[in-house]
Amino acid sequence: MVLAEEEPAHDSVAEQRERLIEGLRAYGGHFTELSRLFADWLGLHSTDAVALLEVAAAEERGTPLSPARLSERILLSPSATTALLNRLEQAGHIIRSREHTDRRVITLRSSAYVQERADEFFRPLGVRLDAVMAGHPPELLAAFETLLAELGTSMDAYITERSEGRREG
Repeated sequence: MVLAEEEPAHDSVAEQRERLIEGLRAYGGHFTELSRLFADWLGLHSTDAVALLEVAAAEERGTPLSPARLSERILLSPSATTALLNRLEQAGHIIRSREHTDRRVITLRSSAYVQERADEFFRPLGVRLDAVMAGHPPELLAAFETLLAELGTSMDAYITERSEGRREG
């Protein structure tokens, strides 16, 4: 009798995990669509907008990107990334600087113009997302933050393993 009661609970947990993974996949799809809309709004190719968002997000985290790191993040070759950065710089969207003690290292920053445009585009969404999160207790948000970090670490490790396997194979 105990076994029969445990099985539905296990199925329920497995189904919940599947729903959570599906929800995260859908959220990723929404983020991709939002990036495309931002690109259209700025009059950019979607790859350029994704790169611009990566540069801006890294700046917000306090860890600005180098061209090489951006290339890894957006899965473009170094030469394709250079062409992309040239377009963004010529359009006034990014600034390349040499801030590191090793003057060969280039740091990518978004321009004030792009920061203003991104803020204009994303601020209304930020207000909506903040309102949703404000409806949940801080303990739940902390647990979700931990879960997301752990899922991200797991995905990063898998991506690294797959990437290394592809290079070796």
